[in-house]
Amino acid sequence: MTTPDHQADEILVDCQSVWKVFGEKAPAAMKAIREQGLSKRDVLREFSCMVGVSAVSLQVKRGEIFCIMGLSGSGKSTLIRLFNRLIAPTQGRILVKGKDLATLDAAALRAMRAHHIGMVFQSVALLPHRTVLENTAFGLEVQGVPKAQRNATAVEALGKVGLSDWRDHYPGELSGGMQQRVGLARAITADPEIILMDEPFSALDPLIRRQLQDEFRALTKQLGKSSVFITHDLDEAIRIGDRIAIMKDGALVQVGTAEEIVRHPADDYVAEFVAGISRLHLVKARSIMRPVGEFHAIHPDVRVEDLPRAAAGAVIAELIALSTRGRAVDAVAIVEDEGLVGIVTPRDLLHGIQGAPDAGRAVA
Repeated sequence: MTTPDHQADEILVDCQSVWKVFGEKAPAAMKAIREQGLSKRDVLREFSCMVGVSAVSLQVKRGEIFCIMGLSGSGKSTLIRLFNRLIAPTQGRILVKGKDLATLDAAALRAMRAHHIGMVFQSVALLPHRTVLENTAFGLEVQGVPKAQRNATAVEALGKVGLSDWRDHYPGELSGGMQQRVGLARAITADPEIILMDEPFSALDPLIRRQLQDEFRALTKQLGKSSVFITHDLDEAIRIGDRIAIMKDGALVQVGTAEEIVRHPADDYVAEFVAGISRLHLVKARSIMRPVGEFHAIHPDVRVEDLPRAAAGAVIAELIALSTRGRAVDAVAIVEDEGLVGIVTPRDLLHGIQGAPDAGRAVA
């Protein structure tokens, strides 16, 4: 299932200048923050309150996997709990499908959670005395869906996560990775438009974790779901996310695609995060190519038509394979919509790998 073009830019989650301050004196602390510009440390010292989320604004589009990452205490898990009003913001608004969660009464909030928002925690919290099928169907059971209908829906969901043969087993018979699959199946049985994931794979072995990351991304795209995925691991965020938000001390430091963040970190904090990230499978041709005229000025005798071609979305690893084939000039012609848009030379590839600025590429 793919997202229709007319829905591609639809905003499902709209977080508007949201604050969350914990503590008995939270209203007074929030007032002091507004009027005096107190820091997180000041608020703790003067009011014994903790700022969990600080002036966060972001939007999650339909069909998008939006990763929120940061170190322990950065506020990411607090933020995701605001998205389904497990906790309420101290200030600001969170709109889901255009509805302000703060304005929903108890019944409307339950309906929003039941039909539009699914959630998977790090601890899956499966009921040990119920089978995999019963655990998967539990949310529909709470909604009062008849047994035959909810079981049929749960069987379909288990098939999507590769657990059809395990539906009559109990959680204690499953590995950690399989239990997380049950948690995901349980989340999608109600066919929610938004799936919230709070570090669901962080306790798993690396091999199983990577496998589930790939499966989760593929399944989410196949079903046309939107997801907010919390992680402390930038590699995981890059592997899964369409866009990434990096948090520090409750605030957003930078939001962008993985390539944007790696190539153009907003500050030293982000730069330190991305320092060890390989750009080989991340940086695309359109980000490092040079104009065709500039290439002609350096190599007037080279026929561009004779160069290998690659799409503007090809990553550095693909370009290296095309560029190093024993020609007199190692370069790749970049095309988009069947038109020539640029040239990538070995020097451009080095700049892309090293993260060097674009300036000074004139010498091939």
